[in-house]
Amino acid sequence: MRRSRHQRKSSLQQKSGPQKKRERKRRNCDDSVRRPRPGARRKKTWLRRRKKRQKKRERKRRNCGDSVRPLRPEARRKKTWLRRRKKRQKKLERKQRNCGDSVRRPRPEARRKKTLPRRREKRQKRPERKRRNCDDSVRRPRPGARRKKTWLRRRKKRQKTGGATEEDLAAAKKKAAEEARAKAAELRRQREAAATGGTTEEDLAAAKKKAAEEARAKAAELRRQREAAAAGGTTEEDLELAKKKAAAAAKAKAAALAKQKAAAAGSDDELAKKKAAAAAKAKAAAAAKARAAAMAKQQGDGAGDDDTAKQKAAAAAKAKAAAAARAKAKAAGARGGTEQPSSPSPNDPLLQKYVRVIEEHLGPDVLEDAYINRLAKDVPTLVVNKEAYYKVAEFLKYNEQLRFDYLSELHGTDFQTHMEVYVHLYSYPKRQPVALKVKIDRDNPEIDSLVPLWPGANWPECEAYDLLGIRFRGHPNLIRIFLGEQWVGHPLRKDYEPYDAEV
Repeated sequence: MRRSRHQRKSSLQQKSGPQKKRERKRRNCDDSVRRPRPGARRKKTWLRRRKKRQKKRERKRRNCGDSVRPLRPEARRKKTWLRRRKKRQKKLERKQRNCGDSVRRPRPEARRKKTLPRRREKRQKRPERKRRNCDDSVRRPRPGARRKKTWLRRRKKRQKTGGATEEDLAAAKKKAAEEARAKAAELRRQREAAATGGTTEEDLAAAKKKAAEEARAKAAELRRQREAAAAGGTTEEDLELAKKKAAAAAKAKAAALAKQKAAAAGSDDELAKKKAAAAAKAKAAAAAKARAAAMAKQQGDGAGDDDTAKQKAAAAAKAKAAAAARAKAKAAGARGGTEQPSSPSPNDPLLQKYVRVIEEHLGPDVLEDAYINRLAKDVPTLVVNKEAYYKVAEFLKYNEQLRFDYLSELHGTDFQTHMEVYVHLYSYPKRQPVALKVKIDRDNPEIDSLVPLWPGANWPECEAYDLLGIRFRGHPNLIRIFLGEQWVGHPLRKDYEPYDAEV
């Protein structure tokens, strides 16, 4: 008889624990007690799980709405702790593998063998820097090839220059400069010799007197010839014959001169014969010409001829005197034009002021001359000593009464006997100009630089050095700005001769 659930429960409550266990086992394994079907168990499990999922969704909805609820701080900390523990374990395993006694480290050969493929792959992936101009077909030359190419280029350059090096060029430049200085010294000696033997007023008077005597002698000779011709009783036919002879003699003389020029390479004997024949012909032609002139002028007035000759001689003497006067005036102008004009200049007070201030502070010995330059808009010009050049320039700039703060011009000039450096200054506070001039030796043209006082003198001094060879002491960078350092000589010097005749 089957008992009810209440009866079974009461009977179980009366039994002990082991008895209850045996009773359950017997009930489950007894054929009289039916076990639940697999489908009922699955359904029961599904219902239980569905209820659990519903509770979970309801909890999420309650806490975070429709979104997914984030992990709680404890869960996040636990997750982080687990991740770090796993990382520590991996690190510990790595350390044990590399340094532990149980795990042996790989040998160096094995490491190298393992590294080689990796490095090979890295080299293949590396950008091809060794290829020139980004062309895969052209590879950069090796260092040896580059050295060979450089050597060939230098050898070609040496062949072009004739194998000359920088030392050879410097030696050639030095030699050319010495030759130029020697030529300049020779020219200076010649000029000095000419100056010592130069013409004076007494020489001009003697030359005039000599020219007058020669004119009187020629007039007397012509008069004697005319008298002799008159005594011989010459006719018109004789005059015509004399003219023809004179013309023939002149033609013969011209032909002889042409032959002498054409046959320059003849023997000494032939040349002497030709010279003698030409001289004889010239003498004959001169005599015939003189006779013809005497015959032609026979019918003229002898007194008129004498007056004409005298007038010609006087005109020639006057022309020589005028030329000498012009040469003297030109020489005086080249020496600086110290002659004062008759009319006063408006800048005379400025010149007197400059001279007075300079002599009060620097002394009277620093100035050689002071004048008004009429050819340069009446600029007051000061000629200073070579030794006091920089001192005077510094005084002109910094003195409160002068204050020449602007340098507008600087150039050099070659006067064959000496050289001059001309500096034009202007004072903007005072609105006043002045010119500073200094004479220097032509053989050793050297003077102090004004660049420390006026930086604008930099390039003008380089120009004077390039074209005239004037060296400026204290210049920060004295170079040849037009012709270059390899140019031989200075073109604006009077004794300049081109190093290369084709240039």
